[in-house]
Amino acid sequence: MEQIENLNSEKAGVYRTVLYIILSFGTLLTLASAYYCMWCTVPSTIMVKAGVEQTLDFRLPASGEIYKDAVQASSQAKSNLDTESLVIDFRSPVTVKANQIENYKMQVKLFGVIPLKNVDVEVIQDIRLKPAGIPIGIYVKTEGVLVVGIGEFEGEDGQTYSPAKYIMKTGDYILEMNDEEITGKKQLMEKIGCCEGQDVIFKIRRGEEELYVMAKPQLNENGEYKMGIWIRDNAQGVGTMTYVDENGQFGALGHGINDVDTSTLMSLKSGTLYHTEIIGITRGSNGSPGELTGFIEYDDSNIMGTITENTTKGIFGICSQKTVESSLYDYMPIGLKQEIEKGPAKIICSIGDEAKVYDVEITDINLQNDNINRGIVLKITDPELLSVTGGIVQGMSGSPIIQNGKIIGAVTHVLVQDSTKGYGIFIENMLSH
Repeated sequence: MEQIENLNSEKAGVYRTVLYIILSFGTLLTLASAYYCMWCTVPSTIMVKAGVEQTLDFRLPASGEIYKDAVQASSQAKSNLDTESLVIDFRSPVTVKANQIENYKMQVKLFGVIPLKNVDVEVIQDIRLKPAGIPIGIYVKTEGVLVVGIGEFEGEDGQTYSPAKYIMKTGDYILEMNDEEITGKKQLMEKIGCCEGQDVIFKIRRGEEELYVMAKPQLNENGEYKMGIWIRDNAQGVGTMTYVDENGQFGALGHGINDVDTSTLMSLKSGTLYHTEIIGITRGSNGSPGELTGFIEYDDSNIMGTITENTTKGIFGICSQKTVESSLYDYMPIGLKQEIEKGPAKIICSIGDEAKVYDVEITDINLQNDNINRGIVLKITDPELLSVTGGIVQGMSGSPIIQNGKIIGAVTHVLVQDSTKGYGIFIENMLSH
């Protein structure tokens, strides 16, 4: 009997231990989840406009200490704070004002003690942009020649050759051959064809690194010297211009121009914007993105501007004065991400003769920097746009998003499984390209 009681006591002790472990694990998991949610609430980068009071409303049991002078802050009752550093209480909305364009650091701590996040605070110029929403034809020329594939071929002797295998990689840019600059694929093919089977030295760019490699072209079955590489030196397409600033500089697309085969961001040597007319619309549906089809005449009289940058945040450059004047909309202030609200908004795009305003709904706002092109989640609600396009289609990338009289971003992607929904980039990200 005593043994049974001891056994039951041991089992009860084991059960208690297991319950304590489960309870402890559950408590830790709950705390970790709460910590992560609060971490996500605070952006890694906060931009504020110089000379403009702006409200930060995180509503967290946390404080933030900003380092650097010339910053003033206040809560509901404005108070003078030390200019070397100031402490902000995020338990209630806080109004922040910076008087000069500078960069600051802010340490956010829960309950003023537990480190939560280090935040970059960037003060930017309070600028006004003219939303465009007009279709653009895009032509870009790469710097050097892009390798889009490595292949093999049958040689003159019947053997299989792949001279570039293990030497070049998909995504490499060929910049020089035997110390001569390569400006296009036709030139490169001609130089390889004239090499007489000698070893040649290529200067290539692989990612951020430039290096030299040596390879020996081989004769194919037609008696021509080849390297066994697929190459590309340009790209064309249709997109939407997002904005023009007061200096005639434009931003468009909200994402970079990537090579269709390698997904590599194309290294830009030169680029041109052309006037385009939308001549067809393939309606989008769930699982099948639609697209706008444009007619582009690559003629000097149709040039709208020059592309100077191709970045992950969009394409940028200088517009012609005629293009600036053709925009139907007035200049408006920008809306930073902390000013964006879930709810009704507008986009401007062209699916016919001219740009028009259409209704959308912002359903979510992602404040973190892990995906710069998908900070805004939106849904098309305009009956007219839904009836014609089915939602967001290819070619609408760059359509400006407007809320509360401010330009807040641009459409970038469509959700393949639901063509009525998609993503947008914050306008501040485009401006910091």
